[in-house]
Amino acid sequence: MGDDTPIRRRNISVLMFPWLAHGHISPYLEVAKKLAHRNFQIYFCSTPVNLNSIKQKLFSHHPNASYSNSIHLVELYLPSSLPELPPHYHTTKGLPPHLLPSLNMAMDMAKPEFSKILETLKPDLLIHDFIPTWVSSLAYSLNIPTISFMISGASLICFGVHLASNKGGDEFPFPEICPDSAKSLLVKKLSSSSTNNESGYKRYSDVVLIKSLRELEGKYMDYLSVSFNVKVIPVGFLVPDNTDDEGMDIINWLDKKEKHSTVFVSFGSECYLSKEDMEEMAYGLELSMVNFIWVIRFPVGEKMELEESLPEKFLERVGDRGLVIENWAPQVKILNHSSIGGFVSHCGISSVMESLKFGVPIIAMPMQHDQPWNARVIVVSGVGLEVERNSDGRIERGNVTKVIKQVMVEKIGEDIRRNAKEMSNKIRDKVDEEAINELENEILRLCADINVTE
Repeated sequence: MGDDTPIRRRNISVLMFPWLAHGHISPYLEVAKKLAHRNFQIYFCSTPVNLNSIKQKLFSHHPNASYSNSIHLVELYLPSSLPELPPHYHTTKGLPPHLLPSLNMAMDMAKPEFSKILETLKPDLLIHDFIPTWVSSLAYSLNIPTISFMISGASLICFGVHLASNKGGDEFPFPEICPDSAKSLLVKKLSSSSTNNESGYKRYSDVVLIKSLRELEGKYMDYLSVSFNVKVIPVGFLVPDNTDDEGMDIINWLDKKEKHSTVFVSFGSECYLSKEDMEEMAYGLELSMVNFIWVIRFPVGEKMELEESLPEKFLERVGDRGLVIENWAPQVKILNHSSIGGFVSHCGISSVMESLKFGVPIIAMPMQHDQPWNARVIVVSGVGLEVERNSDGRIERGNVTKVIKQVMVEKIGEDIRRNAKEMSNKIRDKVDEEAINELENEILRLCADINVTE
């Protein structure tokens, strides 16, 4: 089957099953939309609380935006036997951290329910997340081919594979992307978990999708491909379209600022600064003398008045130089605005992709999961700098100010600003389309193996 050969086929049905986090659901949904445009029938499976959050935009009344005939939402009901986990907590968004183990347990308990969904829908192919780890073996038992879709950069997966499969004690070949603190935590986590780590990534699929760019992480993807004997497809930016009128007051504020004069500060929907770190962040922004938009979020049950969370008279002192917003801002619109010159980010992979798509240098302040690894890749690739923390892992205002000024106004940041813009110009228009072409070919190949194609 040649890559360029047109293939007559009936509609192939694909079931997509992301982990219960917005940062996973969003890129899965973008892939679903792209496949729907190519006449695949998509079943998108998650808990009701997650599906409710995407219904409005997915099934817009706008004739070019509705996917009502091609994307079908499939509700997965978690068991009700865990009283601490009512239905509105069947998602990581807004979930108190101490309940995450309960959510993992509930998902494992939902295996029979998901099995019924597979048996009822009989999809031609399943695209699934790494969590829960039993999904691919379940699909295999029902003769359903699978593709794994990893919502993290290749660097972390690369190191995890090395640890899980390295019996000879060989050195990791890419020490430049190993943040010491995150490395020790990952080693501890993997060594204390079951022995399924290595097989968990591959299982029964020979295709792995990664939400990243070959231009950013090509050599780590090659390492994965050889280590697993799998085809690794970087699916690129997957940045949602943002054509509504939400947040236009923020855009109007940005319109009055000079080109590349403003930093955007946001740490994602599930990462929060402590009261102490928030104060240091505020002083760091104030001392930088750079314009800023800062999105502040509070954990569930810890909400306070915005002014109480900031240093006394902070808003008064920064005046029109700063805009502080609570809970939400139109991140894609902001990063795509000509006045933005830097992004102070937790380095979640979606935020990294959005920043790089629009050529915005990253001021890295990673917190958890794959973020420290993504931050190291950003620095090594020359498209950002990382803010150093003190020995206790806390933020210090002087370090915040220093890196913001380096990236935004000083000579040391010239190469970083140029590199970010060059990467954006080189790949922003082609990478998504190329990735979906490759994915489509792999789906057709896998389905042909079970006589789906005509």
